[in-house]
Amino acid sequence: TMDFIRKALAHGEPGGNSAGAPNEAEPEKSSSEATAATLLVLQADAYDWAAIFRGRRLNDGRSIRVVQTGWDKIRVSANSPRMSPSFPIVVDVLPASDAVGGGCTIKPDFLLVRNEVRGALGTQDYRNSLFGMMFADLPSVNSLSSIYNFLERPIVQAELNKIERRLGSERFPLVPQAYFSSHSAMMYGDKFPCVLKVGHAHAGAGKMRVRDHRDWEDVRSVVLMTEGKYCTAEPFVEGDHDLRIQKIGDHYRAYRRRSVSGTWKTNTGCSVVEEIPLAPAYKMWADEASGMFGGLDVCTVDAICEAETGREYILEVNGTSSGLLPDHSDEDNTHIRDIVLNKMNSVLCAELEQER
Repeated sequence: TMDFIRKALAHGEPGGNSAGAPNEAEPEKSSSEATAATLLVLQADAYDWAAIFRGRRLNDGRSIRVVQTGWDKIRVSANSPRMSPSFPIVVDVLPASDAVGGGCTIKPDFLLVRNEVRGALGTQDYRNSLFGMMFADLPSVNSLSSIYNFLERPIVQAELNKIERRLGSERFPLVPQAYFSSHSAMMYGDKFPCVLKVGHAHAGAGKMRVRDHRDWEDVRSVVLMTEGKYCTAEPFVEGDHDLRIQKIGDHYRAYRRRSVSGTWKTNTGCSVVEEIPLAPAYKMWADEASGMFGGLDVCTVDAICEAETGREYILEVNGTSSGLLPDHSDEDNTHIRDIVLNKMNSVLCAELEQER
């Protein structure tokens, strides 16, 4: 019965709009399909992870089968240990809308997540697949518990608030922020203009600049129509440029970004990006952020430099889906690959020894 259901799902109507069919690495001829370790990569927008892992093996000699797709192309079923001690999770990978065939059913041994679990639209919500992976305790980069916590802005902000309390605002200069559970709680007491962020959305979505208390009242009526979404507000900082500090394992980068599109949302539109030296403060910010939620293998810290004063303020931290600068993406992806390999060796090779 379960096989029938899985086959039906694998050949059902695919949802979403990921480009291309599932991307699988060719299994090495010297290793059988049964002995290869399966790595599921959730990234539909860029990079060929089968090529990035090509020729790599685990310490026990097993080859690595890479299956790459997007969140919208998977269906997850999971069992508790008593029901299925050997294979706690089964993932049906659906073919792309324009593909003939190409779907498959896999039992992943490890997971690499490089895309957000949900987008701004209700149709881009794949949390149920994440819950199934957590149910099966599937090892991953970043950890599934951290990815779960990054689903909501206030949870991430709460961790940043803890760091600021411990280090002080001079060492960890976090932009002050107010939280409102709904439109009826929106009594903002800080200075205007301010930036209002509605709900969980990222990449500039659900964000607006509010000029004064009169506009604030108008905005409250708009939030009323969002069916109970929470929102946050923070003082607007007129920026000279943005900063991004990237940490992948023990590798760091720092960037300066200047918008050329004229929009106040400096993380959207066209911009000029340049790599800059890693200041000690930037490294400390990234180190502190990477300790959130039990540890983040991949993270970035976004900050802004105030035009008038030159002061730098931390805006937010991004987790497993942090984007890479194209000029350095090849090198940075190898760092991510090496983190995944080390963790796969630690988890899977130890499991194999126990079974023997």
